[in-house]
Amino acid sequence: MSNFDIFIGEVTGTALLILLGGGVCAGVTLKRSKAQNAGWVAISFGWGFAVMVGAYLSAGLSGAHLNPAVTIGLAIEGGTKWSDVPLYIGSQMLGAIIGAFLVWVTYMGQFTAHLTDPEILAAQPRVEGLVDQKSAPAAGPVLGVFSTGPEVRNVTQNVLTEIIATFVLVIAILTQGLNDSGNGLGTLGVLITAFVVVGIGLSLGGPTGYAINPVRDLGPRIVHALLPLPNKGGSDWGYAWIPVVAPLIGGALAGGYYNWVLA
Repeated sequence: MSNFDIFIGEVTGTALLILLGGGVCAGVTLKRSKAQNAGWVAISFGWGFAVMVGAYLSAGLSGAHLNPAVTIGLAIEGGTKWSDVPLYIGSQMLGAIIGAFLVWVTYMGQFTAHLTDPEILAAQPRVEGLVDQKSAPAAGPVLGVFSTGPEVRNVTQNVLTEIIATFVLVIAILTQGLNDSGNGLGTLGVLITAFVVVGIGLSLGGPTGYAINPVRDLGPRIVHALLPLPNKGGSDWGYAWIPVVAPLIGGALAGGYYNWVLA
C-alpha cells in the first residue's frame, strides 16, 4: 500500500462511516425526521452497516482500519508498520470531520427545526448571551448526533466501559486473521466486523454510547463546536478525553493480548 492509497482509503472510508453512523443518530434524534424515535436498535444496526460500507470501500486501498484503536492494535500485533500509524490516524481524523460535516448538510433543515422548537428550548438552559458561560449545559441538545456521552457520569466506569468495548472490537478483528497478507479485510471479514459492531452497540453501548473509536467522537465533536447551529449548547469538552484515550487503551490491550496469548 502506498501512502496515497492509505490516505484515500482511510479518509473516504472514515467519512462514509461517520456520515452513515452520524446519519442514523440524526435520523433518530431530530424533529421533522421520518426516523425520529426509531430507537437504540436502529442506531446499533445503522452503525454496523456504516462500518460495513466504509470498510468495503477502503479495504483494498488501506486495509480499512477507519479507527485509531484498530491501527494501534494492528501495529502492536505486527500487521501494520509503526511508521504508517501517523498517516492512518491523521487520515481517519480528516475523514471523520468530513463525514460529520456531511451529516449536517444532509439534515440541515432538521437541525434548524429541532433547535428552534419551543419544547426543545424549554428543556435546555439558555446558552447564547450568557454572561457566565460556566452555567451553559455540558452537552447541547444535538451533541448526541455528533459524539457520545455517558448516561451515568462516572469517570472510572466510563473509561472501563470504553476500554472493554474497544477490546472486544479489536480482538475480534485480530482473531479473524484479517490483515495477514497486508491486503486488508476480506469480504467475509468485513461482514463479521460489521456484526461485531452491532453486537457491541446492543450489549455494551448503553452506558456511554460506545465510541470505540477516538476519531469517531473527537472529529464530529469539533464539527459540533464549529457549526453555526442555533441554540446548540455545549460540546461537553470535559468528557471528550474519555472516548479518545480509553479506546486507544482498549486497542493496545487487544494487540498485546493477541501477541502474548493467542498468536
